[in-house]
Amino acid sequence: MSEINAENKPTQHSLTWEVTDEMTAKRIGSAGSKILSTPNMVALMEACALELAKEYLDEGETTVGAEIHCRHLAPTPVGMKVTATATLRSIERRKMWFDLEVNDEKGKCGEGSHLRIKVNSKAMAKKGEEKTEK
Repeated sequence: MSEINAENKPTQHSLTWEVTDEMTAKRIGSAGSKILSTPNMVALMEACALELAKEYLDEGETTVGAEIHCRHLAPTPVGMKVTATATLRSIERRKMWFDLEVNDEKGKCGEGSHLRIKVNSKAMAKKGEEKTEK
């Protein structure tokens, strides 16, 4: 396992979104009302971890999401702000593990963990292009 903060890089990042109609459970076909959907909470968590991961990448590298575990603990209505905070727990070769917490204006509404894998940007793009050619 590598030293996370060897170069005084940040180990935590927060990202805030305002919940819109497009982010609701009702919009994706769930019976829910106008509240933040779980898939959109997961998207916020992943986006937050991605921003933190960028601090640890070399030129020509990016990360891809490989695994996410989450618990959606409370509803967040349209118009309310929701903030995800990612904390880098460990780096093991190319694997970056994050702990995640999501809070809205009234308190904690989600939590989880996320694995991102460092990859070569050009190689990943090439693999994607090869799939479209077949």
